Amino acid sequence: MKSILAVLTVVAAIVVLWYAACVPMNIKGVLVEAERAGAEVQPPSAKDRRDMSEFGLTINNNFAIPATWEQARPRLPAPHQVAVELWNTTVGKKITSKRSLIYHGWVTLSATLLGFAIGTGLGILLAVGIVHSKVMDMSVMPWAIVSQTIPIIALAPMIIVVLYSVGVQGIIPKAVISAYLSFFPVVVGMVKGLRSPDHMQLDLLRTYNASKSQGFWKLRLPASMPYLFASLKIGIAASLVGAIVGELPTGAVAGLGARLLAGSYYGQTVQIWSALFAAAILAACLVALLGLIERMVLKRMGIAS
Repeated sequence: MKSILAVLTVVAAIVVLWYAACVPMNIKGVLVEAERAGAEVQPPSAKDRRDMSEFGLTINNNFAIPATWEQARPRLPAPHQVAVELWNTTVGKKITSKRSLIYHGWVTLSATLLGFAIGTGLGILLAVGIVHSKVMDMSVMPWAIVSQTIPIIALAPMIIVVLYSVGVQGIIPKAVISAYLSFFPVVVGMVKGLRSPDHMQLDLLRTYNASKSQGFWKLRLPASMPYLFASLKIGIAASLVGAIVGELPTGAVAGLGARLLAGSYYGQTVQIWSALFAAAILAACLVALLGLIERMVLKRMGIAS
């Protein structure tokens, strides 16, 4: 109960600050519209103009404050505007509609899951090789670390151009970018997990004359499960980011990235924020699903989560 109250308190504080930030961000646009409509607008004083013109405009035109939360194309949309847009583009639209966030979310989710599967498989294989081969540990691991220093926003267009040049289009380029972002957390977490058994446990297996494969399946792999699931939660969120980034350079017409592009082209900030919140909600659902699978798997294995 206390934790829920704490969360609600933080959310309420964020909402209050958000509404407060909308006033100076949107006041100029509101007053411009008011002037066009013939309303009397008071300019800021000389002191206010030196300090912050938006603040001065707000102080001298208090009547305009409610309008800053209702602008059609605000710089910063109010929370209720984003909530209404989310409702209208999810519940208020058919799933097959090109204006439905569920439709666009499914397009992005498809690339996310494919990229996550590729990245997870690649990360686990690399981690197993790194743990069992000193050569791979010294050669592959540094390159895996260096690969994450390249900004994905710069790398994504290169990947898409190369794949398009060899005829690979559709979901695959986005999945490759997702896999690129998701494999690294899995590699790091899995390597840490496979190396988590201490020397006494490993010596006990040698005493029983266990083979390397038996040591892997009976000791190393079960011990790595908590680390693996922790890295998978990071990987799935990174994979979603990769899928959205992969939609941006292609001028995609479907997907959450496409909604962000369309909103930026036409100045629809409410649409941009609703797509961002949809992506955040989708990521939260994916992480929660992995958490549920983690509890089920660890409970079945007899490992306290």
